[in-house]
Amino acid sequence: MKAVRFHEVGGPEVLRYEDAERPVAGEGQVLIRVAGSAFNPADAGIRGGTLPFPVVLPHVPGYDVSGTIEALGDGVTDFKVGDPVVAFLPMGDNGSAAEYVVAPADVLAKAPSSIDLADAAALPSVALTAWQAFFDLAGLEAGQRVLIAGAGGAVGGYAVQLAKHAGAYVIATASPRSRNDVSSAGADEVIDHTSAAVLDAVAEQVDVLLNLAPISPEEFEALVPLVRDGGIVVATTAWMATPGDEKRGVRTASVFVEAKVDELNQLVALVDSGELVVNVAQRVPLSELPAIHAKAAAGELRGKIVAVPAG
Repeated sequence: MKAVRFHEVGGPEVLRYEDAERPVAGEGQVLIRVAGSAFNPADAGIRGGTLPFPVVLPHVPGYDVSGTIEALGDGVTDFKVGDPVVAFLPMGDNGSAAEYVVAPADVLAKAPSSIDLADAAALPSVALTAWQAFFDLAGLEAGQRVLIAGAGGAVGGYAVQLAKHAGAYVIATASPRSRNDVSSAGADEVIDHTSAAVLDAVAEQVDVLLNLAPISPEEFEALVPLVRDGGIVVATTAWMATPGDEKRGVRTASVFVEAKVDELNQLVALVDSGELVVNVAQRVPLSELPAIHAKAAAGELRGKIVAVPAG
């Protein structure tokens, strides 16, 4: 089979599009014929050695996958050959940037039937991140107010949609290039953080602050007064501490996304009911994935990219 792999950690230049041995499903696993492999910034971190996921070299990146089941390992009874599936794969295992990938059956969900199977790869990890931030950690409820800092990225798009679906009032920060996308996702207010001070633009305190933006610790700390007493600050920015305010009872939480299949099934159901939109900026051939890594490193990537194997 064809796969994108790296034989050493480093920059995008270490990626090779090459022949690789097709994996075999073991006990409790399935073999998936890949329809789509979504690129995530963490893929670049693993490739570059800056994220603490030990991998065996050569390594195939790509922990979001959509495809059809090609073969079943021993003990798998909940799926059958030919089933369309999506999954958030274990991040240290070989990933989906290949024509085939092996996955534990217990991380699989039936793929949405209302969208193209390849595009479904853009759903699992980023939508799960938004879900777990709001519902597992923040306990978001209808009628609450939320502020999403850095809503213009892939997680932000799902965060806005899920918060609105839950009945929250959503304030989002975004740059001019992503303002329309954030507004279309359902944000009630969109603040252009490049031209307005967020502290001045938010008129009333919020119940939940979700930070998705690569801001400085000082900038993050400055947003905490926008959270009401007893509220919560949630962040995906694991490289710095999440600030709170103990005196006012403002709690903190950090998102370390997990492959929770019950939640992924709920997300799939929302997609099929038309209540959650999966946005894919571009599909590229799998052979072009190294170039996508290079564009991401240069800061030239915008929107969710899905790599599609030939054939």
